[in-house]
Amino acid sequence: MANLENCPKCGELYVVNSFRETCTKCWKEEEADFDKVYQFIRKKHNRTAKMDEVVEATGVKETLIYKFIKKGRITLAQFPNLGYPCAKCGTEIRAGKLCSKCSADMKTGLKSLEAEETRKKERTKRSSTYYSEKE
Repeated sequence: MANLENCPKCGELYVVNSFRETCTKCWKEEEADFDKVYQFIRKKHNRTAKMDEVVEATGVKETLIYKFIKKGRITLAQFPNLGYPCAKCGTEIRAGKLCSKCSADMKTGLKSLEAEETRKKERTKRSSTYYSEKE
């Protein structure tokens, strides 16, 4: 039996399938927006356009363009001035989920956490006291 959900965009009830996150009407609108964006950026003189220029020329929301990039529908290798925001700080990036600074901060935090865990284990090993009965 098919699963039913409400469309996150319009609230209409739709049958959930594996490749669409919205109802048919909203999906068709997204596809039309993708076509607008792709038609704009594939022109040779628009390949170096920045995100705000693409948004202004096409009328498509920035968040939707980010979605197209993250899903791999727009390949950044062909468009040097496009990117998407870092998941932590919002800096524009071209690969991964975090910028290099946030990634380095996270690695540093993990290393310090691991070092603290190691110190705790060593402390518990050293502080173990054994009692024996006197005969």
